[in-house]
Amino acid sequence: MNFSYWEYNTWLANIDFTVVGSGIVGLNCALHLKNRFPKAKILVVEKGILPQGASTKNAGFSCFGSISEVLSDLETHTEDEVVKLVQKRWDGVQLLRKTLGDAQLDYRNYGGHEVFLKEHQELYERCLEGVGKANTLLKSVFKSDCFRLQANTYHFKKIQGNYISSSFEGQIDTGMMMDALLRKVQKAGINILNGIQVTSFEEFDNHLEVHTSEFDFKTQHLFVATNGFAAQLIKEDVRPARAQVMITKPIKNLSIKGTFHLEEGYYYFRNVGDRILLGGGRNLDFKAEETTAFGETPIVQNRLEEIMRTIILPNNPFQIHQRWSGIMGVGRQKKPIVRQLSNRVYCGVRMGGMGIAIGSSIGKELADLA
Repeated sequence: MNFSYWEYNTWLANIDFTVVGSGIVGLNCALHLKNRFPKAKILVVEKGILPQGASTKNAGFSCFGSISEVLSDLETHTEDEVVKLVQKRWDGVQLLRKTLGDAQLDYRNYGGHEVFLKEHQELYERCLEGVGKANTLLKSVFKSDCFRLQANTYHFKKIQGNYISSSFEGQIDTGMMMDALLRKVQKAGINILNGIQVTSFEEFDNHLEVHTSEFDFKTQHLFVATNGFAAQLIKEDVRPARAQVMITKPIKNLSIKGTFHLEEGYYYFRNVGDRILLGGGRNLDFKAEETTAFGETPIVQNRLEEIMRTIILPNNPFQIHQRWSGIMGVGRQKKPIVRQLSNRVYCGVRMGGMGIAIGSSIGKELADLA
């Protein structure tokens, strides 16, 4: 690019720390780096006009895992590992609330519920039997019972008579969250450049050279916080997982309030004021949804509309207002990858669909590696 002396010296010269990705992890990383090194020059580069990936495209669940997810994790992790996973998610939510404040998040503690289709009788019974075990296991995290039975008070159709609910789950406005986080980062004197995609980097004895879609520059340290897009820059066990979402137009006299998990969390819905947001469906075609391309597919969109029409709002006419997709980062394990890759390169990736819950704490952990 044709930089002037002023442009280059102001934005691209003498950079101490560069963070790739301006999502919840990247921005928290930048903030904590500034707290640790107040005089450091920090740059955040983001390929999108707005934060790409999942931070502004998710459903806004302030959650830590439904009953079926906790029980499923116990099949592949030790009890201690599951407790630590849930503890990290719970602590991360509290750190997010402390960092920005509930008003800046539009945080609402309506509670969360897992609902079970009538044809999933075996799963329902297994989760009913597991409530006691899960409550005992997670007592150290929540200091009281986490899960309880609740009647089908919202009159959803084709489901079992009870939900398995938690009063600790909440919901937020992720647009407000990211706007507040961006403002906080900018106020701290951290520069953010949008529309810049990092394509590669080279490490030398005393610096890194970063190559982007627009220009090259030097930095002392590089932090990769691109989650589902991480494979484009580093070789770690993280792959993309697209999540498709839709939201209705306002619905008159909507009584539904809370966050809801369906089919072991592969579908999820909530109220957004007097609208219903519904997302998920990647289990219909895992291979097709293992992509970094944004977009919607008929198979998923048709199933989402069917769930909306026959289960959530069977007696309410509705219209779809908007559809979109986000890219999560998943892998063989639920545990995020936060580690130093070389002398000057670090990564914080693989949020596993829990970015809101753990993004703040993972950003801090990433910054602490420097």
